[in-house]
Amino acid sequence: MATTKKLCLFFPKSETEKPIIYHLVKDYNLIINIFRAKITPEEEGYLVIDVTGEEKDIERGMDFVRKNNVAINATHRGLQHDSEKCVHCGNCLSHCPTKALAVKDTKTRKVEFDEILCIECLACVKNCPFGACYSIF
Repeated sequence: MATTKKLCLFFPKSETEKPIIYHLVKDYNLIINIFRAKITPEEEGYLVIDVTGEEKDIERGMDFVRKNNVAINATHRGLQHDSEKCVHCGNCLSHCPTKALAVKDTKTRKVEFDEILCIECLACVKNCPFGACYSIF
């Protein structure tokens, strides 16, 4: 049964020119959906991806990625929401196409962030006057 995992990969300067994603597709039979990337030759790089495949193939593929000195972060996304900075003004709500930022409790009116729904379009970053939404790259 195929499963999907959203991951943030960090490429050190020495690994940015290797065809790592190519090998994930070709050698590990994985489907890669790239949400966002910033990889420049001779610099560090970031990649936010969805990886879909059999669980054992994903694990083998991630072992391959780690062996190439690429760090995998399954808990952090490229986009972060800082609840300490958020004043719950709601300015971001109308700009979020997937409702990853939403008010779920109308009594508290608190803006909540659902990382699973986020597609990293960065519209919230551009529209948050308090910097509560930001990109790690």
